[in-house]
Amino acid sequence: MSQFLIPLLNFLLVLVISLLQPGGVSINMNAPTEVVAGSEFEVRVTVNKGDLESFSRFQMDIPAGLTASSYLSSNADFTFSEKRVRLIWLRMPAANQMTFAFKVKVDERLKGTFSIDGLFSFIMNNERKSISTNPQEITILPSPTVDPDLIVDVNEFEQKVIQRIPSVSDDTRNIACLRQKPYQNPAASEYIVNLLISKEDKKKFAKIEEKIPEEYTAVAIETKDGIFTFRNQVVKFLWNILPAESDFIVSYRLIPKNGAALKAPLIKGTFSFMVEDKTLSVDVVQVDKELENLSDMEIRSLIEEVKSRPVENPTEEKKTIQPGIREPLTANKTTAKKVKKGRANTGGRKSVYLLEPESGVYYRVQLAAGHRPVDVRRYFRKFRLDMDVREEKHDGWIKYSIGSWKIYKDARDYRVHIWNTTEIDDAFVSAYNNGKRITVQEALMIADQKWYK
Repeated sequence: MSQFLIPLLNFLLVLVISLLQPGGVSINMNAPTEVVAGSEFEVRVTVNKGDLESFSRFQMDIPAGLTASSYLSSNADFTFSEKRVRLIWLRMPAANQMTFAFKVKVDERLKGTFSIDGLFSFIMNNERKSISTNPQEITILPSPTVDPDLIVDVNEFEQKVIQRIPSVSDDTRNIACLRQKPYQNPAASEYIVNLLISKEDKKKFAKIEEKIPEEYTAVAIETKDGIFTFRNQVVKFLWNILPAESDFIVSYRLIPKNGAALKAPLIKGTFSFMVEDKTLSVDVVQVDKELENLSDMEIRSLIEEVKSRPVENPTEEKKTIQPGIREPLTANKTTAKKVKKGRANTGGRKSVYLLEPESGVYYRVQLAAGHRPVDVRRYFRKFRLDMDVREEKHDGWIKYSIGSWKIYKDARDYRVHIWNTTEIDDAFVSAYNNGKRITVQEALMIADQKWYK
């Protein structure tokens, strides 16, 4: 009797699990239980989807210090940003079962254990449903090639390790890092680099990074109790606790690898520090002045002079405008030429055409985008549009869009209207949620709407 009872119980258990999954959809995730810091591992997910065909999404949050990249997308749109992996399908593959995978790179400074689990969301019978993977723990083994003093637990990485996020803020106004022009050591064939850090009252977690030419190796002279490393031609000073002085100097030697006499090296660097939970950075500015033995007044005067210098950006793109056909944007020469003619000097005045955020999910039609502002009223007047154009700054661009619709199809229809009635033949629909740009696929999922070509 027991020989028949056990298979029956197993069958009933599988049946109950299947009934608990919405619509019979099930998901299984595979990942290693151990990885070595600095290496890459694979997360592989298999979905038994049955006859599911409509919009679907998989997302997973991973800790800071890990980065994800697409490997096997199974026709999904893959993105990774702000510690979140997303795969979105406008239409699911035809097969009843599909498998997708992505790679995860582990920062070389990590150790410790973390957990991952994913959420698969889909639309079935006009209802949004979700199922989760089973959580899986992964242990990071420390890298044997990294200084133990630099290794941190994966759960503390975001708080303890500085990641460069350039920011313009009042918090950086009086913070500076000056590099004395490298000078030759008269006693040896090498250069000395002095760095003056003016940190005001900052106390914790700071870092200097200096990229030096291939012909040199670097050796510390004065670290001010910081951790000095030199790897891959990058000099680093790292502090968990900064020196008490508001101004201090660190230094290092640059030694030619082949022993030959070389000209003064060109160096590029940044100084990063923490303000509350934000990481701010300022560029290291080189000055042709001896930094040692400066008085407080001389330091303040030198920093004020450096901060008042005009910012030069020799790599700035020459193109003024790019059309909005798809992102990433590609230049349309005709449109770019027209916007150059319509450019206006705003004289620093706030534009009356700024896009204001709205609540909920909504759609707009993007007409164009550029790096420099144009006179919105004068430029777009020639297209005889029946609604006002608004501008917004997003991802380093100034983007120009029109209208606001709660239904995707209405925005799509207006986009077609723009194509048919104006010279703008590359307009496209953009989506927002509470004023923040999201993908159209995400908006359709949130609002439970259908996509139209």
